[in-house]
Amino acid sequence: MEYKTKGVCSMAIQYDIDDEQKVHNVKFIGGCSGNTQGVAALCKGMKVEDVIARLKDIKCGVKPTSCPAQLAKGLQENL
Repeated sequence: MEYKTKGVCSMAIQYDIDDEQKVHNVKFIGGCSGNTQGVAALCKGMKVEDVIARLKDIKCGVKPTSCPAQLAKGLQENL
């Protein structure tokens, strides 16, 4: 799946959700490489609902959203 981000440095986020509703293969297109790789690694194997709950309210500086929050938004749209 792919989610086109809004309001952040990354342009899109690709990810898979398995039959057990767990997140895998998260890849941010653009954004801060180290941070987005870290988020992707930490989300691997987590339940979709848990990722959403942990990331949905994260802000990036003065922006009203962030790359992690955009991942949560994309996952939410797939539920």
